[in-house]
Amino acid sequence: MSLAIRPTLSALLRNRAGALLVAVQTAITLAVLVNAVHIVYQRIEKMDRPTGVDEPNLFQVSGSGFTPRFNAITALREDLAYLRSLPGVVDAAPGATVPLGDSNTSGVLSADPNFKGPGHYISMYMTDEHGLNALGAHLIAGRNFRAEDILPPINGWLQMKDFPHEVIVSQSAAAILFPGQSALGKIVYDQQQHAATIIGIMNDVISPAWFARYFPYAVMLVPLPQTFGGTGLLVRARPGERDAVMRIVEQHLSTSNPDRVINWVTSLEHLKAVFYRDDRNLAIFLVAMTLLVLLITCISIFGLATFNVNTRTKQIGTRRAVGARRADIVSYFMIENGLITSGGIVAGCLLALAVGYWLSERLELPRLDLYYLVGGVLVLWTIGQLAAWQPARRASSVSPSVATRTV
Repeated sequence: MSLAIRPTLSALLRNRAGALLVAVQTAITLAVLVNAVHIVYQRIEKMDRPTGVDEPNLFQVSGSGFTPRFNAITALREDLAYLRSLPGVVDAAPGATVPLGDSNTSGVLSADPNFKGPGHYISMYMTDEHGLNALGAHLIAGRNFRAEDILPPINGWLQMKDFPHEVIVSQSAAAILFPGQSALGKIVYDQQQHAATIIGIMNDVISPAWFARYFPYAVMLVPLPQTFGGTGLLVRARPGERDAVMRIVEQHLSTSNPDRVINWVTSLEHLKAVFYRDDRNLAIFLVAMTLLVLLITCISIFGLATFNVNTRTKQIGTRRAVGARRADIVSYFMIENGLITSGGIVAGCLLALAVGYWLSERLELPRLDLYYLVGGVLVLWTIGQLAAWQPARRASSVSPSVATRTV
């Protein structure tokens, strides 16, 4: 049977209200589907980006002093000595700032002492010579801090006068500060023209929470342990022993110093889950919403096809009586549904591109890739045809005798 497009269009025009509504719904569904999948993919890609550290075996200890007798710097030294002596601990370091943690310390640095070029936000991990090993990071070039490089701990925020003379930077930070050059041995400056020499370049390590949203791998280690009137420790356990070590550490530190309270002992995996919670919830919401919209569209296509079959029983019987085969009837309704779906898809492509452009401008998302659009078209076309298949099959079962009984 030839594809009788013209008679099919003529039949649609006689009942254009239902067809138009389904076409509009198809267009909206395509726009929602394509852009939702695009956003979900961006969120999944963000959540899957590497942290650059020994993520499964890291945990943080946070505590607060609550009496005037509490000495944060002395407590830091005692806690580190205890942790490094535990058999299940690989290493421990000052951890007031940790990957994807809430506490953030940063500096605006430049390769030019006069800041003639742009300054760059670089997130700081204020640590000691154990910091690199405690993170599970590694050097790519240069050397680690030595014990004699470590400045006396400070209790509070970093002051300009405390700016260290040596730093270790991540690959990304090195590329930002010295694009196209080797950063090893180069000097960087803060806004008060204090100078620090880059003695090492490490692999990319994820920033603390706030900076991870905007400058995910612009990181440097500074040899200056920091406390905030409490306990901040980063501990790396042996593989498979993290949870057991966490329980031992929490029990000991909760009773070792009567002048403080332990706020939490939490794994880096938990910090990561909290940090990406909004992204994960958004992805789940968009997937659920998209599936719901697809379901409603399927029901609409199915309903329209069923309505067309029910209102054309006499016409179908007449066609069967004059020799139309079942396959001809199925083809007719599938073509009709294909025309409706195609019209909606064409409009949906334009709508999807417009929404994608708006999202990229307002939310600073990457531009919508065309393969999302192609995939959406194929999915929606397939779903639309499947939804119309059963009503078309039912139409083909109409007996030719219906034409005579209904005359």
